[in-house]
Amino acid sequence: MKHGHLSTKDLADFIRERATIEETYSRSMTKLAKSASNYTQLGTFAPVWDVFKTSTEKLASCHLDLVRRLQELIKEVHKYGDEQIKAYKKTKEDVSGTLEAVQSIQSITQALQKSKENYNAKCMEQERLKKEGATQREIEKAAVKSKKATDTYKLYVEKYAAFKSDFELKMTETAQKFQDIEEMHLLRMKEIIQSLSNTIKEIHLQIGEVHEEFINNMTNTTVESLIQKFAESKGTGKERPDDEGYSIKPEATQDILFTIINHFYSSSDSDSEDDEPRRFHVEIKPVQPNNSSQYTMPSLDELKVSIGNITLSPATSVSFFPCVLGFFVVVLGCFSPF
Repeated sequence: MKHGHLSTKDLADFIRERATIEETYSRSMTKLAKSASNYTQLGTFAPVWDVFKTSTEKLASCHLDLVRRLQELIKEVHKYGDEQIKAYKKTKEDVSGTLEAVQSIQSITQALQKSKENYNAKCMEQERLKKEGATQREIEKAAVKSKKATDTYKLYVEKYAAFKSDFELKMTETAQKFQDIEEMHLLRMKEIIQSLSNTIKEIHLQIGEVHEEFINNMTNTTVESLIQKFAESKGTGKERPDDEGYSIKPEATQDILFTIINHFYSSSDSDSEDDEPRRFHVEIKPVQPNNSSQYTMPSLDELKVSIGNITLSPATSVSFFPCVLGFFVVVLGCFSPF
């Protein structure tokens, strides 16, 4: 019974040590999950760290849940240990009669052994005297001692038989009681171990689900999805800008041309004494379309005819004429009659 109580205490210590290991592991996993946030969040691989972080946090939670369950189980073991102590005290009172029977049988056994030795000694002494031819008085005296030893030995044999019967009866009952206690003890210990096994099994199933979820998440995290997430996080929109906002309409070309020429003369004449703005007349003669179905770029002579009526003054405009002519070549190239 004492060994059973020690086993209960050892089992509680074992479960406590397992809980300490699980708690240390849970803390390490929590620390690992936090470190996943410190890894680079740049590039297309960044979303994968969120998968690692979530999975690791769930694993840490599973092991922490196991710690809580083990601590509850330890409380149950301690409670059973207290019940053991109470049961042992009660059992000690119940088997006190058996203890007395044990002490009695031990005592009567020793007395029986001594009486037996004394009986044998007295009988041998009487026989020796007879063989040696001792006097009748000496033989009779030895016979009295032998008879007394025989009576004492017989008395102890009878007492031993009575004590033995009582001892066997009480010892049988007590042994059965002890066996029942041990069976209940082992059954209770097995129930505790079964609870421990079921708890660990449930947590391992949860851990398996977390790993399965991690595998599925990684399977669903395709290369295309990672690139798409990166594009969405760095992009500025999903629609193309309006192309017309970046082109000059043909009908606005003449106005732009007049503005440029007007700006040129106003800038070149800024040093003149006459501040009155100069006026000029520009008339553009479009190129006559030919009979071809496709438009062709006008020749240099045709361009000269088109701008032949332009009058420029003063004489400095001559140096500007090639530039203007070249500009007209570019601009008129946009005036397609079609």
